[in-house]
Amino acid sequence: MTTSIESAFGAKLMVRGFLLNNQLTDFSFAPADRDGRPVANRVAAGKRPRSSMAPTIVFDRRGRVRLAIGSPGGAGIIQYVTKVLIGVLDWRLDIRDAIRLGNFVAIGGAATTLERGTPLEGLAPALALRGHAIRIDEQTSGLHGFTIDYAPNGRRRIAAAADPRREGVAAGALPLRSP
Repeated sequence: MTTSIESAFGAKLMVRGFLLNNQLTDFSFAPADRDGRPVANRVAAGKRPRSSMAPTIVFDRRGRVRLAIGSPGGAGIIQYVTKVLIGVLDWRLDIRDAIRLGNFVAIGGAATTLERGTPLEGLAPALALRGHAIRIDEQTSGLHGFTIDYAPNGRRRIAAAADPRREGVAAGALPLRSP
């Protein structure tokens, strides 16, 4: 799941013990552009915020849960989650190693941001040659997730991880018997 509420204490309103999300920050702050044309992402009745929440559950061919992953991180969420999906499913990394991989965010029209202190920094010259505006910066993805591996004998192994870039912990690995 994606547990962020946009900012510390969200909308600063609590209902029945839950802080409300401040999704208004996902709308444009200006209702019109410089030429007076309405901005598509403006606040208006019946509209939904532009948001990039992407909590994801992956199932195997037999319909069993294989992986669950989510992250806070605004516009970078989809790319953070996709990085882990590729790491675990395509590259067969342990979920902890996939979460620790360097982050990058490339949003149309904005600079491509590569995470400082990771091997991704080395991609900056090649990306710049391809026309990317490059920014090297911290990335605080806050990914949390788990994988389940199923053995032929009915046993399952659960591995869980929390992104070391932010707060949070996860149980390491637990062997479980089938129910």
